[in-house]
Order: sequence, then structure tokens, then C-alpha cells
Amino acid sequence: MARRTGLSTISDVAARAGVSPATVSRVMNDRFAGEPEVAERVTAAAHELGYSPSHLGRSLALGTTNAIAFVVPDLGNPMFQAVLSGLSKTAAHDGYRVLVADSAESPSDEPLLAAEIRRRADAVVLCAPRMPAERLVPLVQSLQPLVVINRPDLSLSAPALAIDYESGIQRIAQHLYDLGHRHLVYVAGTERSVSNRFRVKGLDAFAAAHRDVRIDRVDGGVSSADGIAAAPHVLRTRATAAIAMNDLVAIGLMHALSQRGVSVPRDISVTGMDDIPFAQFSSPPLTTASVPHVELGVEAWRRMAALLRDEPPGYDMIFQPRVEVRGSTAPPRSS
Repeated sequence: MARRTGLSTISDVAARAGVSPATVSRVMNDRFAGEPEVAERVTAAAHELGYSPSHLGRSLALGTTNAIAFVVPDLGNPMFQAVLSGLSKTAAHDGYRVLVADSAESPSDEPLLAAEIRRRADAVVLCAPRMPAERLVPLVQSLQPLVVINRPDLSLSAPALAIDYESGIQRIAQHLYDLGHRHLVYVAGTERSVSNRFRVKGLDAFAAAHRDVRIDRVDGGVSSADGIAAAPHVLRTRATAAIAMNDLVAIGLMHALSQRGVSVPRDISVTGMDDIPFAQFSSPPLTTASVPHVELGVEAWRRMAALLRDEPPGYDMIFQPRVEVRGSTAPPRSS
């Protein structure tokens, strides 16, 4: 009679098949080079006894975990959830699972967190790391194999996938300019955010090329709560259009403006960046710069899979955001 799954041991299988435990281990780990009849006998014995090899034991035997780590600053952000979705589903097709570590937007915790989870995985995908370059560059070597997402840095010796936030925010600004807006306000992200710095650079370049435009800046952040907190500061600028650091900030800002009796887009236009799923269902639907986050995850796995096979990982990629025009933007009332 077969024993219940999980109660049998490798020794039980060896005794039933008339072989050594080492032979059972090699068969279970696809490393047996002996007679096919022996392998069939071991497999049949394992099935009869309901034996299932432990994942940990298999990992130790093979020197691999069949897992990769995904280190992210804030898994509560739908943008990072979309990247994880693309990464995990694609990796699963190749028999890999994804372990997730959330640094809670703390750059100081990222190096230790990444090093800790690397010991439990075969490789690491760093998504939008917040840590400064002087800490990130030396860390890269200890985390290999490594793929970096959303952190364009030529000094990193690892495959990188990035988003051109500089041109993306310029496209948003151009959309508002074409509507007739000449006074904009940027609800900024955190200073430690590299992507925020690219946004600021893009807006500075846009202002330099459009001398008739004024762009104010107010403190914001990365969450809807930050957008709510920024609302009174946005209104004090008297700008006719606001560009938020991301969609979460924009949605929070629109909510706070509505609570104050300010109509979007009649009184002020609002835009975001990322095109998270909520963006098209906000009220009004949010005009934003769309980024293919799921595809970022897919491409990250393709490069990681190549690294794990000791193959060239392919070229780095920079994605160009596309403006999605929705109901949160309109010409300023004066026009």
C-alpha cells in the first residue's frame, strides 16, 4: 500500500527500489546516467510511496534554488506590481519562482535587504533602487547575476532596462502647452529618486526651449497621500495645469482638489505618469504618460535567463513613454 505523500523518505524509496539513497537523489535531480531500468524502478518506487523530494534538498544538491529575487522600493505602487507580474509569469514558464523584498522606500535598507535575499536566490532583479550610486556600484558585483530596472547608469556592470522619464515628461508638458497652458506646476517626487531627477531635468529643458512658459515646483512624493498634501501648495501657485510625479500623486491631488471645490479640468488640468490601471478609471480619467511596465518585467527575465545560462544578455533598453490623453486635461479657462 502506498504511504501518504510527505511521510516517505529517500531511504524508503531506496529500499523499495533496491538501490542506494545516492542513486535515488541522482534520479530525482535528473543527474542519473545509469541504466534506464534502474531509473524507472526508482521513479515507480517514489510514486508508490508518495515520495516528493524536498525543494531545499534539491537546491542543495544542484547548487541552485530555481528562484530569483525581486527587490522593489514599494510593492504597494501598482507600477511595481505590473513589473512583478511580467517578471514572475515569464520566469514561471522556465521553472523559476520570484521572491519579493520591499525596502519601503528606504535607500539605507536596500543594500542589506538585497544581500540577504540574494543568499536565498540564484540571482537578483533590482527595480528602481533608491540608494546612491556610490553604494549601488560596489553592491552590483556581490549580487551577480543581476538585472537592474528603472535605473539608467552607465557605471553599472549589469544589464539595465530603463524608462526615458526626461522625454516622457517633456511630452506631457508639450501636450499642456498645445492646449494653451503657459503656467505649469510640477508636484515633485522625493529627492533620492533618480527618476524624479530625470523628470526635473526634462522640465528644465522644456522651460529653456519655451521662454513663454513658467514652471513652478512644489514638494510632493510618490503616494496618493502626498498628492493630497500638495493640493493647497498647488493652488497657491495659481498654475493652470499640474504635472504630478506619478499617477498615484496625481489621483491624490485630484481628490483633494475636488474636496476643495476645484474642478478638474475646468479650473486646473492635472496629469500623471506611469498609466497605472487606476488612471483610466479615476474621476475624471487621468491624462498620463504610459509606460509598458509588464513588458519591463518580461524583458528583465529574458536577460536574467540568458545570464543564468552564461549567455550574452542582450542589449540594454530604454522605453519611451506615450502620452495617453484623457479627461483630466483641457484648455485653460482663459482661452
